[in-house]
Amino acid sequence: MTWYGAPGHVPPHPTGTAGGRKDDSRIPDALAMALAPAAASAVEAVGGYAGGVYLRSRTKGLLRLAVLAGLPVRLFSPWWRMHVNRPFPVAEAYRSGSLVLLADAEEAMRRFPQLMAGLPFPFGSLYAPVTHGRDRYGVLVVLRNATPGRDVDAADRQRMQNAASRLGAALAALEAAGAPVSWDREPTPVQLPAGATPPVRIGRLDWRVDTATVTADPELCRILGTDPDDFPGTVEGLEAMLAPEDVYGLWALVHQVTATTDPERPVSRRMWLRGRDGRPHLLELTRDHPAPDDARDPGGTPGPATDAGLGGPPGADLPAGGPGRGGPREGIPGGGAPPGGMPPRGGPSGGAPVSGGPSAGGGLPHEGTGARSIPAGDRPTGGPAVGDGPREALPGGEVLPAGTPVRGGSSAGASAPGGPQGGAADGEPAPYGGGRRAVRLVGVLVDPGTGPIVASAADRLATGVLSLDRLGRVTYVSRRAETLLAVARPKLVGRILWDVLPWTGRPAYEDHFRAALISTDPVHFLAHRRADSWLSVSLYPGHDGLTVTLTPAEQPGYTPGSVAAPGRGLGSPADRAAVLYRPVALAIALTEAVTARQVSEVVTEELLPAFGGRQLAIYLLSERHLHLAWETGFPQGFLDRFDGVGLDARLPGVETLTSGRPIFFESMQRLAAAYPGIPLDAHVGARAFLPLIASGRPVGSCILGFDQPRGFSPEERTVLTALAGLIAQALERARRYDTEAALARGLQDALLPHRLPRHRHVDTLGRYLPGTQGMDVGGDWYDVVETPRGLALAIGDVQGHGVSAAATMGQLRSAVRAFALAGHDPQEVMSGTNRLLIDLDPGQFASCCYAVLDPVTGALQAVRAGHLPPLLRHPDGRTEPVDLPGGVVLGVDADAHYPVTGLDLPQGAVLALFTDGLVEQPGTDIDVGIARLCGALAGLGPAPLAAIADRLIDEARDATDRPDDIALLLASRRTPDPARPGADA
Repeated sequence: MTWYGAPGHVPPHPTGTAGGRKDDSRIPDALAMALAPAAASAVEAVGGYAGGVYLRSRTKGLLRLAVLAGLPVRLFSPWWRMHVNRPFPVAEAYRSGSLVLLADAEEAMRRFPQLMAGLPFPFGSLYAPVTHGRDRYGVLVVLRNATPGRDVDAADRQRMQNAASRLGAALAALEAAGAPVSWDREPTPVQLPAGATPPVRIGRLDWRVDTATVTADPELCRILGTDPDDFPGTVEGLEAMLAPEDVYGLWALVHQVTATTDPERPVSRRMWLRGRDGRPHLLELTRDHPAPDDARDPGGTPGPATDAGLGGPPGADLPAGGPGRGGPREGIPGGGAPPGGMPPRGGPSGGAPVSGGPSAGGGLPHEGTGARSIPAGDRPTGGPAVGDGPREALPGGEVLPAGTPVRGGSSAGASAPGGPQGGAADGEPAPYGGGRRAVRLVGVLVDPGTGPIVASAADRLATGVLSLDRLGRVTYVSRRAETLLAVARPKLVGRILWDVLPWTGRPAYEDHFRAALISTDPVHFLAHRRADSWLSVSLYPGHDGLTVTLTPAEQPGYTPGSVAAPGRGLGSPADRAAVLYRPVALAIALTEAVTARQVSEVVTEELLPAFGGRQLAIYLLSERHLHLAWETGFPQGFLDRFDGVGLDARLPGVETLTSGRPIFFESMQRLAAAYPGIPLDAHVGARAFLPLIASGRPVGSCILGFDQPRGFSPEERTVLTALAGLIAQALERARRYDTEAALARGLQDALLPHRLPRHRHVDTLGRYLPGTQGMDVGGDWYDVVETPRGLALAIGDVQGHGVSAAATMGQLRSAVRAFALAGHDPQEVMSGTNRLLIDLDPGQFASCCYAVLDPVTGALQAVRAGHLPPLLRHPDGRTEPVDLPGGVVLGVDADAHYPVTGLDLPQGAVLALFTDGLVEQPGTDIDVGIARLCGALAGLGPAPLAAIADRLIDEARDATDRPDDIALLLASRRTPDPARPGADA
């Protein structure tokens, strides 16, 4: 449990790792400080209400949600991890390197049905890849209101692109400074700056960004629960008084205030902070823009600021009834007047000067306000003193380039976060970086109390009222809500709703909160706190949070009475509606699963979370015995005793299949009573045994385990039984795939050469790598043949995958070998193979590259039919594609002509023939892949062909979902060595 009450979330340590001492855990790391303001700025730029950043992780191909702004982190845990090849817009933006813009739910459903299956709400979303040069870091995401029938306009496109570009540049700077730019922990919650807020002023601070000093009046310290005498006057001291999520939000606020370069735009920003007592406080930060004729001493100390030190234009944001420019205000520390009749709070009256206003010597105020000025010698040691050069030091000693937003002090020439340099357009926040100028922020912290007028009005209602911010923290509770929830107000205010009221965190209710936070429409549902307590709940969303109303309700008549622990299962019409999309999500995901393992993974990812399950086991039927095919969540080795049981065994996993009926046990005691002596992995929980039957044929059985007793409503039983049928169909399809794939692999293995011919003057080496999607086996092939004309090198790619492609590949290779051994020249070999393919299989086509090499002279004659040109690495390392004119692919035109090109292969040079699977990447032009392969081959230098081949295909070998197979054939001439007879295949 963390300080702010969110279980499981450990704030980052200053070095970027999770954990650390409690005091240090509030200090944000440099990476999160770059991400948080970027997300906040992007949300504001395009008119959104939430956003975040997905960042690459140390796991290849996996993106992780690093920061989430404006939404509760826990509610969106299913979207914390995203593989780059999943059919979701985040993955598409990362793969393609292009913006993905979804204006409304209809467009999202058409393009990304799995997204809408999980979030079936009306909203718009924008996704921008975060890149810098050739480096891909992640994806910037913004959620906003849907605009049905209207595309995302060009201005918002550009704003998203600009925001992602600025973030990419910031991350590149961090990486160049030695900071790792990857994310492998839970997301960091970020509170967004508030929308419309009342301009009430009480506590004040003066923040010198260039020296990292903070002057705060005693009232501000007391609001945040700190003795004024204990405040050290540093940024770290200010951060220590805040909740961790508010620290990140504060830095986002600082970035927005300091990065604003357009004088026509407002320079005051506000956000809500949480105090130690759990109540919300409003912070306003204003960048001080002194008038040109303001007096400044040689050290840069400002003279009298405009509008009594608030930093805004004369008369801006004055409290009701307060005077304008020209005199001190009465009643608020620093001279501000309380709004409309509020009594003065905590500060001298009679016109005390405000922080940053006129004082003796033109500096910061001392006597009369309680504010403290920090001498130069008392500055924090986290940053260098003035004159140390344009670098900034982070906690722990990490040094970053000038301009990176950090906490510590900096030199006079260093850049403030988002300084004015860097090429920002008018009206846009400046990019990260730029030259540092002396920047002064003036802050006002408001303690609205309990809102006596609003609270009194709400307390007179028979309806309970709560207010939540967008991170799920309770900010207000009415007296009636206390009664209905049976929880005292002090235990609710400032806490995460789902932590203090666990029943609100049930999956069905979480769906409703997600709907309210993502869409703009009110949401209404029935909920039960306990068996005899039902509530009608309404959620009213707004820019800064949710208003929740609670009314007592009657228990629905259909609620099952046989549940072992009432309240654990589905129990309201809203619950049923919320879970309806789960079968849709599972069905969509199952259509993409090909192997039995993939089916099992989909069931684990989609089915278990939908019903709150913790264990899953799948048994498949083979020769009247059930064999364990997949398990998760059970104690290691526990299920081994049931592996291979016959259909005559008296076990629930067997009887559910033989009877064709699902079996549900609402507690482990009921399971033990029904099957005396059965081994149990736990004494507390519930189990569901589902038959897997596809089109009347038994496939196996599925076991779902729950770690607490729970009931199964009629709706749940129906849905689970239907889902078992979908799973069975997918497993049956996967079994047929496995059989066909094994046949295709065997056929291809028999047709590909196991050894290449040895030759005294030439080394040759071949590699084949099957794809990892679809049928796994394609039609790529290679061959080396000793012919009367010389050493023939051939490579080809047959259209399609599976048994048919493997069979055509075998015919094609045999045809090329036969024509070559007959002594035909390359043009005749290609033309003859083309006609033969048309005769054998009309409609099938293939590409091919064929070359004949004189091993002694190095003379090479080559021809290609729709195939990629080979690469030639010269002895000096220079590498380039061979300029090889070609004809159309084989199998299309019987009269096609294939021109022959002659060239030389010097000793020490390497010729590389390859298929498109080695250079193709989704969303990337194939010429880019060829150029990348050229660079890789050139950079390897002189090395054995085996080492070269392994390095060239290493990246492809590591890919988990490569759509195409790969063939690679290398050849190199060498000086004859009598001691070495030839090269191995």
